[in-house]
Amino acid sequence: MNATINLESKHFPVLLNELISIISPLYGGTFIDCTFGQGGYSEKILENKKNEIIAVDRDKDVLINVEKFKKKYKNRFKFYNIKFSQLDKIKFKNNNLKGIVFDLGYSLNQIKNSKKGLSFSDKGKLNMKMGINDFSANEIISNMDEKNLTSLFKVFGEERYSKKIAIEIVKKRKKQAIKTEDLVQIIDNVKKYQKTKIHNSTKVFQALRILVNREVSELINALIYSFHLIPIGGIIAVVTFHSIEDKIVKFFFKHYSEQRNSSRYFPEAEISEKCFKLINKKPILPSASEITQNPPSRSAKLRYGIKLSENCNFNDFKEKFKNLTDIENLI
Repeated sequence: MNATINLESKHFPVLLNELISIISPLYGGTFIDCTFGQGGYSEKILENKKNEIIAVDRDKDVLINVEKFKKKYKNRFKFYNIKFSQLDKIKFKNNNLKGIVFDLGYSLNQIKNSKKGLSFSDKGKLNMKMGINDFSANEIISNMDEKNLTSLFKVFGEERYSKKIAIEIVKKRKKQAIKTEDLVQIIDNVKKYQKTKIHNSTKVFQALRILVNREVSELINALIYSFHLIPIGGIIAVVTFHSIEDKIVKFFFKHYSEQRNSSRYFPEAEISEKCFKLINKKPILPSASEITQNPPSRSAKLRYGIKLSENCNFNDFKEKFKNLTDIENLI
């Protein structure tokens, strides 16, 4: 057996040590891993035999790992093949819940799976479905009108050339179905004189992936459900990888850790309770050594909050990001 580790094919759980240092004071209970993937967080938490894991993932491809965990950890591991916006479906034998964790990145297995179509180097029909989806990237590129494509790329991808790319997509699809390699070529043609450090297609692919998997509403609803599930004193921790999801998570923890009027429309209204205690006001970032070992971790940010109160209303949370959820309803 070859003992050499190929770092390019090895999955590294991002900010693992930092996450464990945050939740380990609560060891001796149940933790929910909302993004099970290859099981990096779950495995580390289960090293302590007093802990139990409830794992969640929408991607059925993780079931191979799930079976391994069930055999190894038996009654200390339970799995739900659901989206994390469906946390209300979880059944507890005893509510000894201590922490809920999210890693919003995609695993190496998902990126390398050409059927999912997350990579710019993939060929064939556009997809990007992570499981339990209503539509694929192919349906967006084939059917969405120019105006909505422009809005999608501009808002979810923060793409400077969103309109030009949308125009070229509509032109191209009149002649032929647009495959992954065609979309990459269209974007390259539009941006051929632009010199950037990131791949030309990064922003458009990000926008499509967010819409296909409804990542904005998924995250917003998952954070709200997490708050209602976790008892006072429990921790919610989230690792983000791009600015849109980080803005959502930052607002969730920061806004609800501050005393404020219960309604912005009635300034004289009763001051609300703080929902969270924040130990770290700023995000926790990967160390230089982790970035060297695992370059994709460079964009990761870890934020967390400790629940202080049961009495929180999240209507203004949804309102804050309505412009983003409106984009999700364009198709």
